[in-house]
Order: sequence, then structure tokens, then C-alpha cells
Amino acid sequence: MLVVAAALLDGSSRVLMHRRPFAKHHGGLWEFPGGKVDPGEVPQDALSRELAEELGIRVEPHRFAPAGFATGAAVPGDDEPLVILLYTCRHWHGEPLALEGEEVRWCLGADCSGLDLAPLDRELLPNLKPFGIDL
Repeated sequence: MLVVAAALLDGSSRVLMHRRPFAKHHGGLWEFPGGKVDPGEVPQDALSRELAEELGIRVEPHRFAPAGFATGAAVPGDDEPLVILLYTCRHWHGEPLALEGEEVRWCLGADCSGLDLAPLDRELLPNLKPFGIDL
């Protein structure tokens, strides 16, 4: 399963984190916003679509910069592999809101480290250091 996620970065060295819906797998844990890539969809187009659905913001696909990836099981004990492609983004239209999750929070890097992160998101967090996020 291919998943895309965005580290939205503001001008104050903060990143936007999204709290997963309590009723879903990893419910209540924090993550980078994003979601599944549909068959035939380009990852950056999928990420633009997912951010519009989850946060109500509009991002042009060329605004995403690759930041890394992580792999693991989609569900513990499941053999279906999950690949998360992480992108950074500094330019979007609108104010991010928690339309599908429990809440959103702007965090400094060290604050992100202290959140109860989904396992693969915790693995992705160090990829933000080259983008000015101090952990």
C-alpha cells in the first residue's frame, strides 16, 4: 500500500501534526497528514487531494519536496507492506483545519518528538532536520 504524507512547514520552524481519528487504526496517535494513493494516481496529486479532504487546504502538486520514506506493516501482524512517502511543503492556500481527524497542532521539532506519534511517523521525523526542524 502506497501512502503519501506532508510535513507542512511554517516560517517559524514549526510543523503541522494531525491527530488520527480515535475510531481508526492507531486512533489518537499523531501523524503527518496525508493518505492513500489511488491506483493510477501520481503521489503529489494524491497528497494535494488528501490535504484538501483532511485539512481543507489547497496545495499545488509542484510545491511538494521529497523528504524521505518509511516502510512497515499496514497493521501489526499483517503481511501487507506499507510505504509512506514524506514530502515537505511551505506554500499552501487556506488555514489547516481538522476536517477528518481529531485535531491539528503546530509544533516545534522538539515538541513533535514528545507527541505520541504513529510508529512510521516517528521514524520519518528525523528526515525534517535538513529542512530546518530541530529535534
